[in-house]
Amino acid sequence: MADDLPEPDRTAGAPHPRETRRLFGQAPAETEFLRAFNTGRLHHAWMLTGPRGVGKATLAWRIARFLLTPRDSGGLFGAPAAPETLDTADDTTLAHRLRALAEPRFHLLRRSPNDKGTAMSQFISVEETRKLKSFFALSAADGGARVALVDSLDEMNTASANALLKLLEEPPPAATFLLIAHQPAKLLPTIRSRCRVLRLAPLAAAPLADALTQAGGDIDPDQRGALAELSAGSVGEAFRLTNLSGLDTYRDLVALLATLPRLDRTRALALSETAGARGAEDRFDLTLTQIDQFLARLARAAATRTTAPEAAPGEAALFARLAPGPAAARPWADLAQSLTLRARRGRAVNLDPAALLMDTLLRIDATAGQLAP
Repeated sequence: MADDLPEPDRTAGAPHPRETRRLFGQAPAETEFLRAFNTGRLHHAWMLTGPRGVGKATLAWRIARFLLTPRDSGGLFGAPAAPETLDTADDTTLAHRLRALAEPRFHLLRRSPNDKGTAMSQFISVEETRKLKSFFALSAADGGARVALVDSLDEMNTASANALLKLLEEPPPAATFLLIAHQPAKLLPTIRSRCRVLRLAPLAAAPLADALTQAGGDIDPDQRGALAELSAGSVGEAFRLTNLSGLDTYRDLVALLATLPRLDRTRALALSETAGARGAEDRFDLTLTQIDQFLARLARAAATRTTAPEAAPGEAALFARLAPGPAAARPWADLAQSLTLRARRGRAVNLDPAALLMDTLLRIDATAGQLAP
């Protein structure tokens, strides 16, 4: 039964990062790692940070293949030539073993199935983490490079984080740790202090579209800008938006909110019932996320007196009407925060999703009425 569970470090419907050959938009991070490698200053632990879905795992797998690939001589006095990229051959025995998770010099630490094998565990267990010590002990026979990839540090509990810390404090010879962290500020300071950080930035519209196409997503060239805005430069989020027709959902939301401060309640009720229907949990989550995005973008536009590229037709004009000056930024930001907390509580007590969405829209309408001239 456990074999039927989805891989915990894989976006639904997209290739796993170990199967993704090209990394788009993260040349600075690749260059930084190569510079350290070529100058002999390769740290034993690298923490790859940045928002979810910007390529951290893809880069980690590229680095793992790179480090485990034998170097050909060709440099000065027969030394290996300094590599200029992290690219490696795709048809080697090593590449096949890594894709099959069968390379003896590589260990992947991630969440595992629960004791019953019915679902994935919520955290990476301390028992799984302790297997790293056995891996390094058993795989050190030839003294070659060893790579351990943790995806992700955010999913480790206190016990497993402390077990990892012991290895980072006294790293095995020729070992490299590749540690993925979505929110490094929440990690143990002692772990952060023992790592060199590689920061990956959100992707711009063009590399985001290229990465999405590589992952099998279908994107209209005219929608690249809107997708980059709503996904915040995350390929994983862009993939989710594409699969759920998220751009259409946001366009419909903006069209509905264009009726503020006299909300079209018939259309609001229809949206709430559709997104809150039984079996539409993904649509419900997406709608709540996009309402929060709209309010955040609205408050930011008011505070900065600038408007980001439109994510839907008419969005800029609507922002200008609902928040004509900086004074409107605080009420909209406060509303966004209160609605987020209310949605979280509503989910916790299993509040009717349609009713929760309708109440959210009515509260937005009330705020628009208070701020209207």
